[in-house]
Amino acid sequence: MTGMTAAAALAMGSGLLVRRRYLRWGATHGEVAAALPGDELVARADLTATRAITIRASAAEVWPWLAQIGQGRGGFYSYDRLENLIGCNIHSADRIVPAWQTIAVGDCVRLHPEVAMAVALVEPGRALVLQGEAPDGTTPPPYDGTWAFVLRDGPAGTTRLLMRERYGYTRWWSAAVLEPVELLSAVMSRRMLLGIRDRAERAVKARVPA
Repeated sequence: MTGMTAAAALAMGSGLLVRRRYLRWGATHGEVAAALPGDELVARADLTATRAITIRASAAEVWPWLAQIGQGRGGFYSYDRLENLIGCNIHSADRIVPAWQTIAVGDCVRLHPEVAMAVALVEPGRALVLQGEAPDGTTPPPYDGTWAFVLRDGPAGTTRLLMRERYGYTRWWSAAVLEPVELLSAVMSRRMLLGIRDRAERAVKARVPA
């Protein structure tokens, strides 16, 4: 193997390792392999990302933060400034707003004033699955996609929050669009998981007498 070939192989291996890590940040092997609500909506996914975090709060205490996500609602608890650079007009809430707690199958959750996903599945206190992502108009995206949030009980009153993205490509060039974007999605998703954790844990602490 020549030096150039060896360097190329090393670079490729490193790239694959980094990709594997950002597609499964915080998730265990078991969580990555597990079937989650909404998986069946994209039966043959070409790209799947599963990320997770432990929250020191019950599922019932975490759920309200999920129920109110969306542009024009509670936001996404991520990097608002970055999202707003592309006109998302996101303002992440630091409190639970009762008016935003109703969410049902068929509702739209906006990512941007002109981009929305439909609520495909709701299991209050357990799972929220969004499907599709398209600008208002007639041109569909080059993939079928879902974004799932699943709550699982952990030890000592904790909760595991799992976030899963699944994409099925519908065009031969779909990967060229999605793969670069997925790295940015990983950064934003990690911040979102941390944002939900911090808000839920602060809310729990605020209710505990000193």
